[in-house]
Amino acid sequence: MKKILMIATGGTIASTRTSAGLSPLLSSEEILEYVPDVKNVCIVETMQLYNIDSTNIHPEHWLGMVKTIKEQYDSYDGFVLCHGTDTMAYTAAALSYLIQDSAKPIVLTGSQKPIDMEITDAKTNLLDSFIYAASPNASGVQIVFNGKVILGTRARKVRTKSFDAFESINFPILARIRDGQLFEYIHFEKKEPRFFETMSPKVGIIKLSPGLDAEVISFYFNRYDAIILESYGVGGIPSGEYYKLHEEIDKWQGKGKIIIMTTQVPNEGSNMEVYKVGYGSKKDYNMLEAYDMTLESCIAKMMWILGRTRDIEEIHKLFYATISKDILYREERQG
Repeated sequence: MKKILMIATGGTIASTRTSAGLSPLLSSEEILEYVPDVKNVCIVETMQLYNIDSTNIHPEHWLGMVKTIKEQYDSYDGFVLCHGTDTMAYTAAALSYLIQDSAKPIVLTGSQKPIDMEITDAKTNLLDSFIYAASPNASGVQIVFNGKVILGTRARKVRTKSFDAFESINFPILARIRDGQLFEYIHFEKKEPRFFETMSPKVGIIKLSPGLDAEVISFYFNRYDAIILESYGVGGIPSGEYYKLHEEIDKWQGKGKIIIMTTQVPNEGSNMEVYKVGYGSKKDYNMLEAYDMTLESCIAKMMWILGRTRDIEEIHKLFYATISKDILYREERQG
């Protein structure tokens, strides 16, 4: 049987009711006691790394997860991380860049209801995660939730309360698990893992909205090395008599700052060449474009890149490099 390390980090799955609301208090051993059938799937050992609400996740926590997995990598056949759902997609994306080409599965899971409740999705999600992690074909970073196996760079939380909380964005799911049976559709070539242990949190997000004050650009660039602009539709920057965003961006040209254009629309990605508001902006500002990447992957990838280099040419090269199937639209356009 495969030997799997369960790493607990907190989240709803570990929460109990308090007078101030749900709070992660259960230990890794206590969580595992609710899933006795795991003994028929694999051998599990547990570790308590954090016990926090995932709203409190910081890039330093991601680096702690990487350090732990790297130290334990040779001792186990796979890893299951119990994590809160609110930032699970961000963590899955971050681990996809910080641990690349892992031949062993690194599975994230959690729940919408605490594991100690009578009606909960926690027990099924956790058992499903061990079923997938024990598969001989499993590798890399994934989220297992509500019977779906989603690639770490493609996951997004799309529902706040329903058990079917996550979807795979612009990429098919890797597998399904129904009644304890695993149905695999996609698996990847197994390679030697590469671990990275530096990230820069100096990445900010600006969500465009009608009437946005242009000065917010300078406010962000005074504090961040890269800005992700969440634009409308396929991507563009507002102009005309009511907007001065172009003028504000001009002030930062040549100062080593990075702008990445993405879209607020979850599916199908950006294409700044469609409309004039996008075409000219991309050309004038040497702007990066997220294409079909998720926002979560865009943020995590840029943090990973800035943790490695500040060379503009190298940043562009790394951003457009396909890592764990995170960006395919540009790859397809270039043949």
